[in-house]
Amino acid sequence: MAKSKNVVEDKKDELVNDTSKNIDKKVIIVESPAKAKTIEHILGKDYQVISSKGHVRDLPQKQFGVDLKSLKLDFEIIPGKEPVVEHIKKVAEGKDVLLASDQDREGEAIAWHLAAILGVKGKNRITFSEITEKAIKESVKNPREIDMNKVNAQLARRVLDRIVGYKISPLLWRIIKDARSAGRVQSAALKIICERERERYRFVPQKYYKVWIDIAGLKAYLTKIDGKKVKPTDINEDIAKEVTENIKSVKLVDIDIKEVKKNPPAPFITSTLQQDAASKLGFPVSKTMKIAQSLYEGVDTIEGHTAFITYMRTDSTRISDEAKEAASEFIRKNFGNEYLGEDSKKTSKKETKGKVQDAHECIRPVDVNITPEKAKELLDKDHQKLYELIWKRFVASQMSSAIYKQYSYDFESGKYTFEAAIRERIFDGFEKIYTMDNEVSEEHKELKIQQDYPVEPKSAESQTTPPDRYSEAALVKVLEAEGIGRPSTYATIIQTLLDRKYIVKNKKTLMPTILGFVVNHYLEQRFPDIVDKGFTAEMEKQLDEIENGQKDWKEVVKTFLKEFNKDLENAQNEFFSIDFDTDIKCEDCAGNYKLKVGKFGLYFHCPQCKTNKSIKSDVFGVIDDGKFFVMKEVQEEKDTESLENSSEDSSNGKKSYRKSYGKSSKSSNKSSKKAASSSSNSQKTNNKNSSKKSGK
Repeated sequence: MAKSKNVVEDKKDELVNDTSKNIDKKVIIVESPAKAKTIEHILGKDYQVISSKGHVRDLPQKQFGVDLKSLKLDFEIIPGKEPVVEHIKKVAEGKDVLLASDQDREGEAIAWHLAAILGVKGKNRITFSEITEKAIKESVKNPREIDMNKVNAQLARRVLDRIVGYKISPLLWRIIKDARSAGRVQSAALKIICERERERYRFVPQKYYKVWIDIAGLKAYLTKIDGKKVKPTDINEDIAKEVTENIKSVKLVDIDIKEVKKNPPAPFITSTLQQDAASKLGFPVSKTMKIAQSLYEGVDTIEGHTAFITYMRTDSTRISDEAKEAASEFIRKNFGNEYLGEDSKKTSKKETKGKVQDAHECIRPVDVNITPEKAKELLDKDHQKLYELIWKRFVASQMSSAIYKQYSYDFESGKYTFEAAIRERIFDGFEKIYTMDNEVSEEHKELKIQQDYPVEPKSAESQTTPPDRYSEAALVKVLEAEGIGRPSTYATIIQTLLDRKYIVKNKKTLMPTILGFVVNHYLEQRFPDIVDKGFTAEMEKQLDEIENGQKDWKEVVKTFLKEFNKDLENAQNEFFSIDFDTDIKCEDCAGNYKLKVGKFGLYFHCPQCKTNKSIKSDVFGVIDDGKFFVMKEVQEEKDTESLENSSEDSSNGKKSYRKSYGKSSKSSNKSSKKAASSSSNSQKTNNKNSSKKSGK
């Protein structure tokens, strides 16, 4: 009975109808079951919409699948997708088929694979950036052929990633037990995170003094000495002391008043949505993309299955004429004509590094009249929050600029100049819905030029701070600026690094683990191009040129292989040792541990007393100039947390690294000696096993 029920539910989920009743229906194949449901509802009885549930065919999982001489590719049905493919074949047999996978490279490749599996040719490809009745019906009327330039760009990316993954990963496993694999784009991102941690470690703080006066509700800072601009770090204790002890009054020597415009932001593209959702909502990038995908494909609501936003993988800020008109009407009706923006300023493309996929639109609501207030009745909390962010950003982008009156004041006393600035909003414009500045004091308007005012200067000691660790939003911004990866891949890049334990999240920032640093060190030494930002960005540029029909994908791959094979051969044949000095004191003698690697992974070895100690791969530290340094402030937080969660006695109060590093030296000595011995043996077999493991 249960089996029969499951069969019925499976058929319902796949939108299977009696094929004898649907013999004349056209079949549309989409990626997502949710999207299938939405589109079938729009098109009605003449169409049957089914889902491929993403990719159905790929390079084999257990074989390389690429002939590096001819670049012939061996594809297979993805394990577990056989029932999906059989169902698609059965439903599509003898019928007109339209392939409606997503409009990016991945979607175009999915359509190409489906066409090959079904043996269909010609104009059978449809795309749309929003799931609305007009967009869907228009796309069905105007099918096109599959864009082979897009497909070839995706194939090139897939082959490059396969080469890097399958050729480098076995070398990593051979040397570092805990290393999972090496990805082409992820490795460049890992290097960025490791470099930032190294910058922080090397940073030497510089003390300086902030000096200011409070006057008429303003805080005016010391900015000039003898008429010359000074940097904050130029102000030392002597200057601060002289100002605070000797200055009793200042003269207002200049007032500059001018109107300034604050222009509205451009509508969201994928990367800016990810950044804003991270900073304003606290959403990880992966969560943002998952919710956005759902809002695009459609959500079950009390008013039926509804799509809320346009396609969420885009790097264009273009807006359709229809959407502009709808937004203008909404703004005019709800706020007035004075809130309408200048069209030329609102639709300009954001300058990006590399090619903009301008066939796409920005990310916007499909119906501007579904306001955030109305969406609260239709969506759960997280979906509503993201939708509100998108809705407000889009509507704001079509509104007029906010206008401010800016007051700038210069105060002087002897050789010292203090400056203050304050803005007063005189027209809110787009800030009516998007942001609101705090109200400011009116007291400063009473100040008179060339008049003296009594003051009591204040100072505060401060110091420069190291560059911040990357949050997910900050890393996305860097990846976009450097041209590494695509907005649609950022979530996967970050999640892959987290899954491999190469990085961890610490207070919403991304930190490399010791394993991440060791892997990055190996890649820097053996495959410098793979982790080089410029090289990775150049590869992305070449993928764009393939998509644009300017380059042949096979030539791009072959050019990559020429240099890669040189590095690969060296890595296969040359001995590589993980042997770093550390700043960690041995627990059994006065020596310092060394960081080494053996059969059982990373471990500490004391060359003085020959003690070995196991180590967890998530210890925090920095590899700099051939030495491993523990990040003590982070490690102490980790140790404290570990102690709080442990029932073990620590009454002696002495700081120990045992909680974080693993077993004690005595208990781990035997196994670690075995690890050290096996390390030597495994290194001796490197050359012997090199060809076999790397598929050479």
